Amino acid sequence: MFSKDNLFAVSLFPYLGFLWFLTRSQETPRLALIGFYVLLVFVAVTIPAGIYAKMEYGEVLANIDWLHGSAESFLTLSNILVALGFRQGIIEYQKKQEKTQTDD
Repeated sequence: MFSKDNLFAVSLFPYLGFLWFLTRSQETPRLALIGFYVLLVFVAVTIPAGIYAKMEYGEVLANIDWLHGSAESFLTLSNILVALGFRQGIIEYQKKQEKTQTDD
């Protein structure tokens, strides 16, 4: 079947499709969309970091704390941007609803 590395690589294609649809819909709050794109930066950083961990230390990335934590910081940044973006989107939506109710 699939190894975890192969599954990781194959999962990139559905995610790129997800990003394409989100971007095209123009409904996603901009900050959240940026957060979803930052997840690609996390992937781009994690792969070479994993290779470096294996070549330099003979270990998997998860066992090299400083390297793993550095790579994971991009995941944290992505999550924060997505959460703040959707928070901002909800606030804007609520303001539009209030404005619509007061205009009626």
